[in-house]
Amino acid sequence: MRYTFLLYSNPADFADMTEEDWAKEKEVYGAYIGALQEAGVFVDTDWLQPTQTATTVSFAEGKQLIQDGPFAETKETLGGFFVVDVPDLDAALSWAGKCPAAQYGKVEVRASAMG
Repeated sequence: MRYTFLLYSNPADFADMTEEDWAKEKEVYGAYIGALQEAGVFVDTDWLQPTQTATTVSFAEGKQLIQDGPFAETKETLGGFFVVDVPDLDAALSWAGKCPAAQYGKVEVRASAMG
């Protein structure tokens, strides 16, 4: 079964990070990706551009509305995702708990509608 981990964090927490800090962060995520790959459950991952680069599309009263940025203002924003293929929700939750983002933000776990 496929599950997607949606990684939420507060961008303000990263505002003062140096190049060295980012390099360490990439190492931590690299180790996590390696563990997922070694377990044979890794499907995909990506970091997303900041919310300032987002565009939201919606329809109201039959008209398309296009808004710069995310739809709702929140402190925590969606920053990336992982897709894993594991036997069940318990396995997905176990891997989500090991995700580095769970240490400083939130990891939302959703089952794929397509299995």
